[in-house]
Amino acid sequence: MVILKSMHEIESIRKACQVVAECHRTIAPLIKPGITTNEIERIFEEIMRKHGARPYQKGYKGYPYATCASANDVIAHGFPSNKPLEEGDIVTIDTVAELDGWLGDSAWSYAVGQISPTAEKLMRVTKECLDLGIEQALPGNRLGDVTSVIQRHAESHGFGVVRDLLAHGIGRNLHEEPTYMHVGKPGKGPRIKEGMVFTIEPMITEGTYLMTIDSDGWTARTLDHKLAAQYEHTIAITAEGPQILTAQ
Repeated sequence: MVILKSMHEIESIRKACQVVAECHRTIAPLIKPGITTNEIERIFEEIMRKHGARPYQKGYKGYPYATCASANDVIAHGFPSNKPLEEGDIVTIDTVAELDGWLGDSAWSYAVGQISPTAEKLMRVTKECLDLGIEQALPGNRLGDVTSVIQRHAESHGFGVVRDLLAHGIGRNLHEEPTYMHVGKPGKGPRIKEGMVFTIEPMITEGTYLMTIDSDGWTARTLDHKLAAQYEHTIAITAEGPQILTAQ
């Protein structure tokens, strides 16, 4: 069942989302060759604690970190480590903050130094997929209107759209209804209604959309070991259209 939120509840969710946005704003200029994802992990957790928020991912279903740090062929749920990022890497940092019982969720891909033209195109197209999806998140539309434009745009550039990891509703719980893949047909799927709060988080791959899970039980990696990128916002549906709660 989709839980519709009041404007007051949406504003509470926005506060949690803005803690996450500050994390991303802070880290963006710091991501350079030599930084480790454990350093990024520490910075994110410090910012959350400063605002009285809790890193919700830490301990969620046994996940041990405040962030997911997914580099190169890792699609999602990569563990932070002490391995320095290298020139040419791309890395996606995903995190969830809990503030006063409400959750905010956002992932962002970052270039490490100079990256290849392929990596640059993949990141650009993935961000465009997010933006195009948000434009379709209008009251009265259907989720298929969001997902189909994402799929069409990614595939028109020869990229894949991950099916096995889902976007989701969010509020007091991390995974509320609706849960959905970023592929579909226009005019299909659940109706988008005022008061819905959910993520749009396309995971786009350089090659196949198929994936494997590492032996740690978490790290999702492209089957062909080609690159993956992801951009994610938490949005709220209002009478005026979608509001990006995690806007940076």
